Amino acid sequence: MQIEDSHFELRLACDDSDLRAAQRLRYQVFVEELGAGGDLVDHDARLERDRFDPYFDHLMLLDRRRNAEDQVVGVYRMMRAEQARAAGQFYSEGEYDLEPLKSSDRSLMELGRSCVHSEYRGGIAMVHLWKGLSAFMTDHGVEVMFGVASLKGTDPAALAAPLSLLHHRHLAPAALRAQARAPHGVAMDMIAPEDLDFVAAARGVPALIKAYLRIGGFVGQGAWIDRAFNCTDVCLIVDTAVISEKHRAFYAKGGAA
Repeated sequence: MQIEDSHFELRLACDDSDLRAAQRLRYQVFVEELGAGGDLVDHDARLERDRFDPYFDHLMLLDRRRNAEDQVVGVYRMMRAEQARAAGQFYSEGEYDLEPLKSSDRSLMELGRSCVHSEYRGGIAMVHLWKGLSAFMTDHGVEVMFGVASLKGTDPAALAAPLSLLHHRHLAPAALRAQARAPHGVAMDMIAPEDLDFVAAARGVPALIKAYLRIGGFVGQGAWIDRAFNCTDVCLIVDTAVISEKHRAFYAKGGAA
């Protein structure tokens, strides 16, 4: 969609060229900035990709002021249940047992590979992406969205405070509680509530995770150590039925926490 009074355009990828543009941005963020790797990363072409890409819808934010080959400045990929069946599984199932979600008889959508160009962080770019995400969910009747989100680093001890906070304050209800898989799953409740400095711990929670929590999001049981991406993942789960009307209106208009 063309964004009113703006040089930005927000739309779904429609061909292989669009997909490669999204993968180039992902390479800049996940590989060059964060040190990610993987069997399908193409260092020569500078593309971050995986086998699931053909099954996702890819939401792209473009800045038309930039050079034609470098206009994609934000991306999100989205997979609904029917796409997961075609792919053989949701991407997150490599890390989490999603049986509670899959057996909930709710309309599911997985989110992933969310990233914004370094020059656009902290500004309007994420606002536009959230607006597009909200419209897509409404169009497809999505009731529960979920996906893995990352904390930088693979040492659980170094992340004990924020992980413990997420466990103690934001654990998903049992009916939707995905479980981190062995052997890379680790417990998050490493620090007891009475010993945890919640204010300091909150500073270690990434902004994107905080945004989901503010609209009523939860986390699954346990974290998952993702050495290929040099990060520790948590499974974020948002039941749209518990999002307040205030937040519904805010995000439908494109607001972001």
